[in-house]
Amino acid sequence: MNDKKICVFCGSSDGNDSQITQAAIHLGELFAQRNITLVYGAAKIGVMGTIAKTMLDNNGSVIGIIPQFLKKKEVVHLGLTELITTQNMHERKLQMQEVSDGFIALPGGFGTLEELFEIITWLQLGLHTKPIGLLNVNGFYDDLLKMIETMVRKGFLSMKNYEMLLVDTSIENLLQKMEDFRTPRVPKWLKPERT
Repeated sequence: MNDKKICVFCGSSDGNDSQITQAAIHLGELFAQRNITLVYGAAKIGVMGTIAKTMLDNNGSVIGIIPQFLKKKEVVHLGLTELITTQNMHERKLQMQEVSDGFIALPGGFGTLEELFEIITWLQLGLHTKPIGLLNVNGFYDDLLKMIETMVRKGFLSMKNYEMLLVDTSIENLLQKMEDFRTPRVPKWLKPERT
């Protein structure tokens, strides 16, 4: 995934687990070393701000994307390589999808989960073909992964679609999985034609 643009979904709060902060710093350092451009939600606070600051401190490139109405509420990072302002949240996510070569979710709250599930739904429906990773720092996403396994067990999600979500506890391993990712040929609802 070197020389790519990767969108990172994560919290605008710091949380209370220092391992998450350390993971954010490590991710920022690794992105900068590999010339990976960070695409994110443009805040200078929380886990979001930690990654952006680490990137900029290591001469990395950072693209922030934020809707106009949040510029008044969030603490916007004004020192980014590029700042894109959108009209609304949907346009923000569409811009993130269009400019990015892949996506990684770090720990966060409702917003992080909403972004993760929308982008993986778009992959499931064949609206894009980009890899999506989940960095499971210190077991943060263990319960969510159990819930997704329940979706499979109860027949609401196919195993093939579950496996579209690339999961690891190591950012290096996760990036390798994203590099190796091959898009499934048959998206949800589309069945191969019988000959």
